[in-house]
Amino acid sequence: MLNIPSFFAAATLGLSLSALAADSPPAASPPPEPVRTILEHHNLTGVPGKEVFIGTANLPAGAAIGYHTHAGDEFGYVLKGTLVLKKKGEPDRILQTGDTFFNARGAIHSLTTVPGAVGGAALSVWIVDKGSPLSVPAVG
Repeated sequence: MLNIPSFFAAATLGLSLSALAADSPPAASPPPEPVRTILEHHNLTGVPGKEVFIGTANLPAGAAIGYHTHAGDEFGYVLKGTLVLKKKGEPDRILQTGDTFFNARGAIHSLTTVPGAVGGAALSVWIVDKGSPLSVPAVG
């Protein structure tokens, strides 16, 4: 047999919890991830123990490539948008379409989008020690 007071208590509790959930702010969604694409990878001719990579990084609005280092030098070119190059020990540098950048071997750096902007893309060339990871996470 249906216990009416218990039924109403359960229904009231359910409606109250639904109302609280509706009034709560939505859970924060994770920030968008950058998309890295390696376009070419070869041994560096005439330079034993070195290899060269060329690749792109597409950063949607709100994306960031975390702090990292390379076992060699990075040469970069901003293909589109506005990005921020952060290097440990140096002021942040705003990069716009057509700007170039350089990260020396071991430099701790990060690339992010400008808050509120649409994002951007960069092309990089890395000359690194053969067999080393292309990048290694670091603390900024």
